[in-house]
Amino acid sequence: MHEMGIAAQVVEIAEASIPEDIQNAKVECVNLNIGRLAAVVPESLRFCFNIMIENTRLAGAELHISEIPVQALCKDCRHEWIIDAPVFTCPQCDSGALEILSGRELDISSIEIAD
Repeated sequence: MHEMGIAAQVVEIAEASIPEDIQNAKVECVNLNIGRLAAVVPESLRFCFNIMIENTRLAGAELHISEIPVQALCKDCRHEWIIDAPVFTCPQCDSGALEILSGRELDISSIEIAD
């Protein structure tokens, strides 16, 4: 389960992002963008995140996950589309020469701290 390692990294980055001049900062939410090709199971990541934040400055924080679709560009006909099935050929010209434009992301988009 690599979600535990991802959760540990998210917690580490979030804790390091809390401004030092804010005493007793309360993190309310960590927002992630995760591409469908990142091979992350959102519910497993949430479970791991909740375990990792116990006894940290993130205790009680929520993890919001936005799933990023797989967007492709055909290198032959320049058609762009969202891949929603395990078929990686262009629906317009049937070419297999693709460039993946999105869907591999695993980014913290924001960390929300209470006032």
